[in-house]
Amino acid sequence: MVEEADARGPLAELYASAKAHSVSGTVPAILKTMSLRPDFLAAIHGASHMHFTDGALTRAQHEMIASYVSALNRCRY
Repeated sequence: MVEEADARGPLAELYASAKAHSVSGTVPAILKTMSLRPDFLAAIHGASHMHFTDGALTRAQHEMIASYVSALNRCRY
């Protein structure tokens, strides 16, 4: 994984965007796992942003569902 301090170019821009949209103000580790493929990371980040934007469900509800499913799957993310 590429750490924030080592990110350059498009990856650094993606990290900045992820950090800006993060509730915790950090780049989530799950996104860092895709750092060697910035093109893939960009697609996932875009889909994630769309998925967690308030709509029929609030962001908090989306997060609760995602956390519950991750726990069922024994996935730390």
